[in-house]
Amino acid sequence: MSLKTPREYVDSLKDGRVTFWDGEKIDDITASPKFTTPIAVAAADYDHPSPERTEVMTYVTETGERAHRVFQIPRNEDDLIKRVRMMEEMSIVGGVTGVMMALMSVKDDVAQVNPQYAANIERLYHHVRDNDLRAAEVITDPKGDRSRRAHEQDDPDLYVRIVRRTDEGIVVRGAKLHISAASLVHELVVMPTKGMRQDETDYAVSFSVPVGTPGVKIINRSFATSQLNEFDYPASAHHSMPEGFVVFDDVLVPWDRVFLAGETQLASRLAQSLGLWERTGGLVAAVAESKMFVGLAALVSEMQGKDRDAHVQSTLAELICYAQMLKMSLDYACANFETATGGMVYPNSLAVNAAKYYYASNYHTAVKYLQDLSGGLVVTLPTESDLRNPESGQYIRKYLRTKSTVDVESRMRVYNLIRDITADALGGWRLVVALQAGGGLAAQRTMMNRIYDVAGAKAMALAAAGVK
Repeated sequence: MSLKTPREYVDSLKDGRVTFWDGEKIDDITASPKFTTPIAVAAADYDHPSPERTEVMTYVTETGERAHRVFQIPRNEDDLIKRVRMMEEMSIVGGVTGVMMALMSVKDDVAQVNPQYAANIERLYHHVRDNDLRAAEVITDPKGDRSRRAHEQDDPDLYVRIVRRTDEGIVVRGAKLHISAASLVHELVVMPTKGMRQDETDYAVSFSVPVGTPGVKIINRSFATSQLNEFDYPASAHHSMPEGFVVFDDVLVPWDRVFLAGETQLASRLAQSLGLWERTGGLVAAVAESKMFVGLAALVSEMQGKDRDAHVQSTLAELICYAQMLKMSLDYACANFETATGGMVYPNSLAVNAAKYYYASNYHTAVKYLQDLSGGLVVTLPTESDLRNPESGQYIRKYLRTKSTVDVESRMRVYNLIRDITADALGGWRLVVALQAGGGLAAQRTMMNRIYDVAGAKAMALAAAGVK
């Protein structure tokens, strides 16, 4: 067992993986300018330059060796708190590796149906942990006509399915969409997108394959171009990460990498296990992002001399409430953890789903508040090149001045960050992802209805009404 270095991580990506981006087939992503920023983002998770960083990002395993904390199975509240701290510093490439927690949380349920599949999960967990690998959560199928079930589609491949079973393993065909960091990980962990019925056994499938497996192809799309000016794009220039359209073109999956192959009773269980950990990761990011919104709103108002205005104070209070509700929800979810059969603890399911719903359903309003305080300069501010030009720059410095305590360049940087995360490259991505990541609003509504003690609430209401 050993922790990889950033250089070793980059070298590990040279495995023959088949990737496309902007119509180009890329034979070696480590040599492609398009992947320069995404790889740098992912490689940072392997960089532990100080004891403090090592303590946050790693843990001591049962064998006494260090592994990345993304693989630590939480056993108590302190473990959950440490995991949240790690997630605050981890890239999305590390974040999606949380799929291993989903697999380990259902391992005992899987063992009740097929002990070999449970052993396969255990084996994969140790493989990725001990080799410091990364894994993507691969769940969303194209789905075709949503009014029809998987086996009723005009094209049977619109949900990933088993096309044949052999002595060596299963052969699968289909595609999965919206797979964050698919080209930057080592393992593609495929889960059913939802529950399957008895007549859909070929679609009740779960497995993991290395990204370089023959038949796996990834078509990439990012919210930003590969080369961005960090002054004008202070967030996007450092956080660009492609989403993967992952194709499985008759891929052979060995039996020792199969977790589900027709056992329909487990399909929804696997799908739901991933949703909780994915939403927890989204909630951690939401807490940080909402605090950033408060800071930006306060800064832009102070720079304009409007920070004492009643309208500004009222709007700032709305953003503070939004940020604090999310922070309290995350704290509550960890403090009121639940425990799986095998002893793994996980954040309170109802709290996570309610918080994710609150975050997503109010996100666009939070963006509106921030943009309202900022004004039109969010989208009309000149670029850095105009600021650096001596002739045009003199006018920018003259007319963007507000007061002696405000540096014009600093003011521009604040406005550029607001534009970048709410109205431009990364911002456009977040406006959609806030709603859709971890399942849309309907998914959280379904989970809240399923988890909440409605029977207890009805009994309380009947008692209050005097009904015996």
